[in-house]
Amino acid sequence: MVLEIKPIGEVVAGRTEVADDYWGGVESVIQLDEAELPIDSVQGLEEFSHLVVVWHFDQASPDDVEYHARSPRGNPDWPATGTFAHRNHRRPNQLAQSFPRLLKIDGLRLHVSDLDAVVGTQIYDLSPYFQEMGPRGQLHEPLWPGQMLTDYWAPPRRG
Repeated sequence: MVLEIKPIGEVVAGRTEVADDYWGGVESVIQLDEAELPIDSVQGLEEFSHLVVVWHFDQASPDDVEYHARSPRGNPDWPATGTFAHRNHRRPNQLAQSFPRLLKIDGLRLHVSDLDAVVGTQIYDLSPYFQEMGPRGQLHEPLWPGQMLTDYWAPPRRG
């Protein structure tokens, strides 16, 4: 079975350059499709602090998908891990999810911070983040994600 989905919106303001780090505090705007979605499709959403946003790495090449194990960011100090142990564009469907803070809603324009998707990115779904649907039980992970993401949420560098 093949699932066909169409975007419900697009990132129309925010960061324009693709980069691995310095996403902290970046404010973006998601414009939902006014031709398809009624204004009341976001009714009640303003009561939530965070969203779950599903988007597509549409600026990455489909030829970049890799199924084999590799070291994160090509760093040999970190162990080679398989495709499903990574959170990058080299995934089979090049889908991602982010958990931005919802700042305000203006019609079908959602103002958010800490959305790690660039202007032009197609949005395929979004929902409020329910704390009760977050991870249950004690979390654990290897050391390398923390090392790799040290600067991920640092403020953008001013040049």
